[in-house]
Amino acid sequence: MPKGGWQEFSSAESLQRPKGPAAAPTPKADQMVRVQPTRGGKGGKTVTVIRGLELEPDGFKALLKKLKSRIGSGGTTKDGVIELQGDQVDLSLTLLMQEGYRPKRAGG
Repeated sequence: MPKGGWQEFSSAESLQRPKGPAAAPTPKADQMVRVQPTRGGKGGKTVTVIRGLELEPDGFKALLKKLKSRIGSGGTTKDGVIELQGDQVDLSLTLLMQEGYRPKRAGG
């Protein structure tokens, strides 16, 4: 150790994350999934927002594809949130229940 003081990050080993058991994914039925219609920042158009899904990016794409094809509407994923065009709350709740989630309606 060089003279002159204490250094917490003095070696490459201290910069590594601790290696522990990987966290198991949360079961679908235990996830806090919320479905909400909103207009904020969408130019006055209603958008259905689905939050609380704990999925990999590929899982989001697969679920979005199922929702869009069954509902017959467009949509996208942004930062772990699924957005569907239009007020699709009731259909989304039904389809998410069929997929094994326990979603709840949020907001108005």
